[in-house]
Amino acid sequence: LQNDSVVAGGGAIEMELSKYLRDYSRTIPGKQQLLIGAYAKALEIIPRQLCDNAGFDATNILNKLRAKHAQVG
Repeated sequence: LQNDSVVAGGGAIEMELSKYLRDYSRTIPGKQQLLIGAYAKALEIIPRQLCDNAGFDATNILNKLRAKHAQVG
């Protein structure tokens, strides 16, 4: 049975930075918004790769991580 619980560790900083940048990008107009949003998305590659390497469903885990980071701050 696969365990998909969320624990702090690898990828947590990248997810928090991604959340911060995504929120910030919504406050500015123009091309900068797209660039910052793309950088935020790129940061999520690290936790996604960690999930893939561990054999987890990366989409499911990243959704849980986003939800947890949204609750905290």
